Amino acid sequence: MLMTREPGGSPGAEAVRHVLLSGAAEEFGVRMEAILFAAARNDHVEEVIRPALESGAVVLCDRFIDSSRVYQGVTGNLEPDYIEALQRVAINGVVPDCTLILDLPAEVGLKRARKRGADSAPDRFEREEIETHEKRREAYLEIAESEPERCYVVDAERSEDEIADEIFAIVEPLVRELSFTQKSSAESVG
Repeated sequence: MLMTREPGGSPGAEAVRHVLLSGAAEEFGVRMEAILFAAARNDHVEEVIRPALESGAVVLCDRFIDSSRVYQGVTGNLEPDYIEALQRVAINGVVPDCTLILDLPAEVGLKRARKRGADSAPDRFEREEIETHEKRREAYLEIAESEPERCYVVDAERSEDEIADEIFAIVEPLVRELSFTQKSSAESVG
């Protein structure tokens, strides 16, 4: 199993992450920012995710394509077709089998993020208005509603143990099914 994150996850993507989260790319506008996210994602997919998948690993990624749809699309006001075109190139056929959306009110999420990052200054996204964060929350919930076969909403206001139990109940059968499918494919080839 491989655990990774975006933006980042590979050396090239980590370099772009620094530029994006520091706010250095803001002055170039949301289109340039979307292109940078797509470039970071492509490096991450080609250098880390695709090789892991090809070796039979399960990949857990903290954020992926839906983040661009929400951050650059919904709150950045970029056209969905533009975001989709960038993503097609960036992911080159690598799509998630399952997306978990950990849902909680924006104010609670920001408090948790600040507590986790108490040793560092908030990044440019954490400094944005609460209304922007709430708009993003609604956008993620709309994605989940429109793609129920892939997206699962998990109530993240509960205890860590309750959240972990629900996530395990969602993911474990999917991982078992994927493992069976990979094993069956390998047996039919061999």
